[in-house]
Amino acid sequence: MTVESPASCLRCRNCGAQFPLIAVHACAECFGPLEVGYDQEKLNAVTRAQIEAGPQNIWRYAPLLPVGQDPETRATLNPGMTKLVRADRLGAELGFTAPLWVKDDSGNPTHAFKDRVVSLALTAAKGLGFTSVACASTGNLANSVAAHAARIGWPATVFIPADLEPSKIIASAVYAPRLVAVDGSYDDVNRLTSELGETDEFESTAFVNQNVRPYYAEGSKTLGYEVAEQLGWKIPAQVVIPIASGSLLTKIDKAFAELAKIGLVPNTPWKVFGAQSLGCSPVAEAFHAGHDVVQPVRPTGIAKSLNIGNPADGPYVLDAVRRTGGSIAVADDDDIREGISLLARTTGIFAETAGGVTVSCLAKLVKDGLIDTSQETVIYNTGEGLKTADVLDVHPTHRIKPTLKSATEAGLLS
Repeated sequence: MTVESPASCLRCRNCGAQFPLIAVHACAECFGPLEVGYDQEKLNAVTRAQIEAGPQNIWRYAPLLPVGQDPETRATLNPGMTKLVRADRLGAELGFTAPLWVKDDSGNPTHAFKDRVVSLALTAAKGLGFTSVACASTGNLANSVAAHAARIGWPATVFIPADLEPSKIIASAVYAPRLVAVDGSYDDVNRLTSELGETDEFESTAFVNQNVRPYYAEGSKTLGYEVAEQLGWKIPAQVVIPIASGSLLTKIDKAFAELAKIGLVPNTPWKVFGAQSLGCSPVAEAFHAGHDVVQPVRPTGIAKSLNIGNPADGPYVLDAVRRTGGSIAVADDDDIREGISLLARTTGIFAETAGGVTVSCLAKLVKDGLIDTSQETVIYNTGEGLKTADVLDVHPTHRIKPTLKSATEAGLLS
């Protein structure tokens, strides 16, 4: 039986003003960002059994999401329920005595967590009467938007920085969208799409991370829901999450709070830790300086999927990290490469550069005594390593002739 959407309004995160469930992302009163507000009675009625009876994807949490309660309304690749991998060897190397887990979202249809947010955004867009889709992207979002549009037969236009990794360009182009490379940073691309969204030519286009952003952002909550369910309906004591726009971190934190408020999990404390690349670390800089405002920067460095110099959710990241008693660490390019290698050789998971940032920052947080290694911890890998394989300089360890003599001379036989 289809449940009703629990969404009741759009609510300003700054002033609290409420608006109808339409395609708008900024408050008309104070220009603050809007997010979905919910009917608490409907949320309170959701049970574990109801969720566990659902499909093995994000739509098992439909009773907690703003759209998609009726399967016929969904515009989706059905992502989610990705593996939660116990990382005992990584934990041992870093000194953990409590379980350490990797939530590995590289198993999604386009091999990144963005499939979650795009499924929500396109389902909302379909219900709001849009007929085409667009986005500004650092790569993974472009891949997902192009794939989702291909699935439902919508025209798609994806805008990317021209210097994006070749593998991510291919992973969008294969779905045949209009693929527009822009000479500039992601922030330049995002500014351009904000302007294009106001033109008549794009009137019927849903920009997933702009005019339908409130719905899009709610997809990230499923990463919090899944971890809690996969741990046996409990919230981990500590989580480490990469920061780009900051939306992922704030929505995972929101998911934990919602589950506790509803009573689906015990209301135990958790700490949220952020991870940023040194080449683009405005939130980390604000955190350590004690500031409440994030100053934009011009991004550099190899972690291009995190290279958002003016992160929209930066202030809310600061709130979540400070409220929970967490911290934010940074990793330079060499650290990132080491993080990718460390995760691969201890868990068998090949992460993209964002995952390398997260693993490296985890190690730094442990070294600095900021993460308690006696507490259960989950780190988030948001994408597949083959998307950014060009950052690694790796070669065969041996090269031999096809003979036993050559193998012996290479030291392969004792």
